[in-house]
Amino acid sequence: MSDFPFDSSDSAEAAGSSSAHASTHPFTRLTPECVLDALDSVLAPTGVRTDGRLLPLNSYENRVYQVGVEDGPPVIAKFYRPERWSDEAILEEHTFVAELVAHEIPAVPARTIDSKTLHTFDGFRFAVFERRGGRAPDLDRRDTLEWMGRFIGRIHAVGQRIPYVARPAFEIESFGYEPRDFLLGHAFVPADLREAYAAAAALALEGVERAFDAAGEVKRLRLHGDCHASNVLWTDSGPHFVDFDDSRMGPAIQDLWLLLPGERVEAANALGDLLAGYEDFCEFEPRELHLIEALRTLRLIHYAAWLARRWDDPAFPAAFPWFNTQRYWEARVLELREQIGAMQEGPLWAV
Repeated sequence: MSDFPFDSSDSAEAAGSSSAHASTHPFTRLTPECVLDALDSVLAPTGVRTDGRLLPLNSYENRVYQVGVEDGPPVIAKFYRPERWSDEAILEEHTFVAELVAHEIPAVPARTIDSKTLHTFDGFRFAVFERRGGRAPDLDRRDTLEWMGRFIGRIHAVGQRIPYVARPAFEIESFGYEPRDFLLGHAFVPADLREAYAAAAALALEGVERAFDAAGEVKRLRLHGDCHASNVLWTDSGPHFVDFDDSRMGPAIQDLWLLLPGERVEAANALGDLLAGYEDFCEFEPRELHLIEALRTLRLIHYAAWLARRWDDPAFPAAFPWFNTQRYWEARVLELREQIGAMQEGPLWAV
């Protein structure tokens, strides 16, 4: 997502609007003591205890910590946002990642402790993961893109075997119309920009509908769902994939387009390299190329609504001070207009 420059006075006003909610948000109860006690509740019976070291990691939807343990490497503890996913949906994700690992695909599964991967403590649900290191992949290298494509192809070869039941799919309604209506219905868009945003969003969603019509019926499979460079850790042995929290049913191209550069020619070349590796393990349907800019448009609308829905979480005003300012919404209007043009250009390749 592109972050528009912001004015400090605007950001202070926006951040202050959520201060009343800070003391009541569920995550305010997730103190360091609570995190350590939660980990000890599942690790201590196995003979492992935390050592008091706690490092918050870069996560906003959930809360994720690196936790030190005695006589061993640190572990990663992920505390799930209350009421976002059902237990069944979380366990579906855990099962999918475990399937990938069973097929020797480098993903990071939730650890099974006392026959369970999902645990509870003081009203919070959490999982424990092995800590894995790595660096961001160099997506300017053709061999890196091919390597990434091969592993995504392997993920999809497993993902297409059975569908999710508890997890939703990428849909125009839930990623486009519903978040658009939420933003306009809750007065997040400034009054003087509401008409412009509503008009741009309406035209953009019309373009999304045309793109999906052009693609026709495409196969839906279990995806990573948020396969951008920050969710791939690269080592000398290649990539491994982390954070399947947004995993859901959708078209294969959803796990590919987020790795593409912004310029059209460079994106076409990068996609060719990704697919060169991908099709070693999984067939790609070229009609899905119609969906790249449509999915990008849905992500932009959904992202703005995601920030709006989370604005009562005290972590969000601190991390996204530019949100909900005049200049932010001016940028969103421009962004949607640009997407309308991008969708009119058609797919990267002729299909």
